[in-house]
Amino acid sequence: MEGDPKVKGRIRQLQREMSRRRMMDQVPQASVVVTNPTHLAIALKYDEVEAPVPVVVAKGADMEAQKIKKIALEHGIPVREDVALARALYPRIEIGMEIPPEFYTAIATVLAEIYKMKNKAA
Repeated sequence: MEGDPKVKGRIRQLQREMSRRRMMDQVPQASVVVTNPTHLAIALKYDEVEAPVPVVVAKGADMEAQKIKKIALEHGIPVREDVALARALYPRIEIGMEIPPEFYTAIATVLAEIYKMKNKAA
């Protein structure tokens, strides 16, 4: 009654692909990518001027996680392995969301390590 199911399915598939591409385009703007070594990747952007809290710019599991990590490494974005943090964050967040308050300390620790390394390199 509301259209061909095959056409509707194809439209949904194209929308998902476009959304994935937009997400992957945001990875180079991330401050850090938190991973569970092989299965999960969450790209976070923190800019104290834009927002007081880190924001999720990309997240993925399995093959998407590998793509996120690859893009991050190509653009010099730090990739940090933190199994517990990645597993806790992944189901609780969506792209564009700010990090929930219960993760502030863990994310602050990761970001502090990164800033400390950058300052030593400079």
